[in-house]
Amino acid sequence: MTIPALQSEGQITAEVNGCLGLITLNRPQALNALSLAMIRDLTTLLNAWAADPAIQAVAILGAARPGKAPAFCAGGDIRFFHAAVLAGDDSIEAFFTEEYRLNHLIHHYAKPFVALMDGIVMGGGMGISQGSKMRVLTEHSKLAMPETNIGLFPDVGGGHFLANCPGRSGEWLALTGDAIGAADAIELGLGDVFVPAQQMAGLVDALRSGEMPTAEHVVAAVMQRVDVAPPAPHFERLAQIDRHFGQADVPAILASLADDPDAWAQQTCATLLKRSPLMLAVTLEQVRRARSMSLADDLRMERDIVYRCFHLRPGTASETMEGIRALAVDKDHTPRWNPASLDGVTREQVLAFFESPWPANQHPLKDLA
Repeated sequence: MTIPALQSEGQITAEVNGCLGLITLNRPQALNALSLAMIRDLTTLLNAWAADPAIQAVAILGAARPGKAPAFCAGGDIRFFHAAVLAGDDSIEAFFTEEYRLNHLIHHYAKPFVALMDGIVMGGGMGISQGSKMRVLTEHSKLAMPETNIGLFPDVGGGHFLANCPGRSGEWLALTGDAIGAADAIELGLGDVFVPAQQMAGLVDALRSGEMPTAEHVVAAVMQRVDVAPPAPHFERLAQIDRHFGQADVPAILASLADDPDAWAQQTCATLLKRSPLMLAVTLEQVRRARSMSLADDLRMERDIVYRCFHLRPGTASETMEGIRALAVDKDHTPRWNPASLDGVTREQVLAFFESPWPANQHPLKDLA
């Protein structure tokens, strides 16, 4: 088996051990955030290995940062988004189209796909792990879809996998961007097994150099290290989450939380009040529409929304550009949302994000099944 030529200049590394293709996201200084070249390399590898009968399973992990907490993948490269928009660089369009195609490929991958989700797993990191057949978590795992924090929405199939979480927990995770640990992730259907962090080095060594003649050996290497996850604090709040996040719209959700004296409810209300009012409304609409959609239809919808995020208000006028500016460029953490409050958000403004800029037969994801 030969490894296909890669273009990301070492940001993706690949190796083969027996029947296993092992991928490492190798951009640790950026918490393994995805670049367009990385997305293309991942797609190249997965397509090549899908067609190779010698490869029976694939595993993916994030490169470690010596002396620092682990990170599987912190998401997409948001600084690239900001710079590309300012420069008029069309590669931002390729980024989202190819990323969503990669998400679809992983969800429908015909061979066992194992994601070692140690440390930070956010945004695009969720997109390349949630379709895995085996999602492995540790006590360091920190899962989130934090896009509303930058005036975006939980994309990369987030509508699909969050809508399929129990009750209204998907709305809670989508709107707040709150992070959850391993046990909550497993209870909410966003993870499969728990492996103690001290076992991860041994697991990676086994995958890299142990005997791997069949896919069953790959699965066994994981399963022999599986343990019981620690308690799931948020899962115990599911009834409370359902009560608040099952409300009809964002103003009703906020009012419900504000009326609940519980400290968690008050903190959650305070979190939502920091987010873009417009993008909260768009996100709630997205998740609730996705609940009745296939993954392919959800990804097409998300491709429409993300186009609108950067084009309804061009340049720095968009909520997403303002959110990225405040968080990652100027780092003043004081985004100037427009409108500044939910009172200014109209139904027409929200629905504009769901109008596709493409006819159905010209949609960039038209062929996803």
